[in-house]
Amino acid sequence: MIKVTKLNGAQFAVNPDLIERITSDPDSAVTMVDGVRYVVLEDVDTIIDLIAAYRAKVLAVAYEHGVGPLGGGGSR
Repeated sequence: MIKVTKLNGAQFAVNPDLIERITSDPDSAVTMVDGVRYVVLEDVDTIIDLIAAYRAKVLAVAYEHGVGPLGGGGSR
C-alpha cells in the first residue's frame, strides 16, 4: 500500500496494483481500476516514486525469504 493525502490533509492508503492511471489537471488524481477517482496533494512524479519504492520493498522482502526465481533461500 502507498499513502497519499487528500486535499483536506487526510492521509489514506491505496493498493498500487489497483491504480489504472494518475493524472494532473491541475490537481493530481489517482483513478482506480473500478473507476473511483481520488484527488490528492502529491504530484504525479511523487506518486510514481511511491509506487516504485513499494514494489522494491515487496521484491526485497520476497528475496529475503527466498521466494521466486531471484530468491536466494529457496531449495530446488
